[in-house]
Amino acid sequence: MLDANWPDSWRSAFRIELRAEAIGLAWRGWPVLPGAAPAPITGEGDNLTWRRPVPVRDDWRELVGTHAHEVASWFTNRTHSLLVATGTVVDAIEVDQELGKRAARLLRAAGHPAPIVAMPNGRWLFLTTPADDLPAELAELASVQWHGDGSYIPLPPSPFQHGVVHWRVKPEVCGWQLPDATEVHDVLVRALSTGRAPLLVETTAA
Repeated sequence: MLDANWPDSWRSAFRIELRAEAIGLAWRGWPVLPGAAPAPITGEGDNLTWRRPVPVRDDWRELVGTHAHEVASWFTNRTHSLLVATGTVVDAIEVDQELGKRAARLLRAAGHPAPIVAMPNGRWLFLTTPADDLPAELAELASVQWHGDGSYIPLPPSPFQHGVVHWRVKPEVCGWQLPDATEVHDVLVRALSTGRAPLLVETTAA
């Protein structure tokens, strides 16, 4: 969460880090989008309605594929959240922390790690190649959300309610080669059977 009491040097460094990450992803062909960031905390002006990053523009789909030079300009003078549109280059499966930990252990044991993002709300994102659908075992769970065509996800170091989005497993670990969606889906299905199935929770629409 951005705090009005942060020194200007910290806020500037944070903005520079976000910009560098956005440019790096854009150069790799990831569809980067500028996302809204929480308003600075100013006592009574605390932004109590802000929950998670959303695109700053309603026509965000038209921004998909923007060149890295233009992406850089978005993050030069303002602190945006770093979003990536899903469905073309990358998909993501959002799960609760319990299922995420079990799946991550299975992926490590198999020697096939996947990039994993952790959000301060206790939700994890497993990044994969684009998929056509989800296995029924996952699709029927309200605690599992598929971010595919028409959706987007926040990536580190985006500000989030009560914290900052961070990597559990960085893409560098996989050599920036996203794992096949089917393989990750299969691991998540296996992880469901290794412990208690996650409780049903509300879904979020993109």
